[in-house]
Amino acid sequence: MTAPAPTDLVTCTPYYADESVTLYLGDFRDVLPTLGVTFDAILTDPPYGETSLDWDVWPKGWPSLVAPFARSMWCFGSMRMFLDQRDEFAAWRLSQDVVWEKHRPSTVTTDRFARMHEHALHWYRGPWAHVHHVTPKVERTGPEKATARRSAVGANIRGELGSSVWIDDGTRWHPTILRARTMHRSGAINETEKPTGILEPLIAYAVPPGGLVLDIFAGSGSTGAAARAIGRRAVLIEKRESQCEKAAERLSQGIFDLTGASA
Repeated sequence: MTAPAPTDLVTCTPYYADESVTLYLGDFRDVLPTLGVTFDAILTDPPYGETSLDWDVWPKGWPSLVAPFARSMWCFGSMRMFLDQRDEFAAWRLSQDVVWEKHRPSTVTTDRFARMHEHALHWYRGPWAHVHHVTPKVERTGPEKATARRSAVGANIRGELGSSVWIDDGTRWHPTILRARTMHRSGAINETEKPTGILEPLIAYAVPPGGLVLDIFAGSGSTGAAARAIGRRAVLIEKRESQCEKAAERLSQGIFDLTGASA
């Protein structure tokens, strides 16, 4: 799919735009229909609806509302959130889940385990073969392995037999545990700001080079910063003007994110 450049989306006036990222101020339910474009993937971090904070309110029905705009979606959340809202993901099929392991707890409860992780679930629509996905690889960190022949049993996830020769190319499949430091509260723009190091591998998996990713709960603009850093483009939507102002400032300065993921 060839998507128009973000700066070509002029039906709704952008709050901020550069050659890679366009940011809109408003509710996604109002903004999305005016854009007239579909996306390679969605990556978003919605309010989980788990606290009494005024901003932490689950926007009812949003997973179904955004389904027509993309075949693929990464969504951050907690196990409680996904279980509570499971019926709202009926328009999607679950592909996989990864876990963001933080360097410190993000919970203030005193009667439970200190939560040091969040989930990111990958959802898709339609035939899997029509969904863009690139096998995530990381550099090998262990000893080099000799050339080996694939086993006929369990050669791949579908149980197909395989007999081709596998050669160690110095890489391994990326594990489902992604590690990255949380944003320091003093330097964070958003209450639940994600470091770009945790977003880049998710975008690279679901969006082709030059492709277009959508974030309807843009917050600090991390999705835009991550997409731009790896040669993708992004459309961001955020309804709080205070967040848009700070995100636009961040994007215009090309802030370097130093909280990258580690294998």
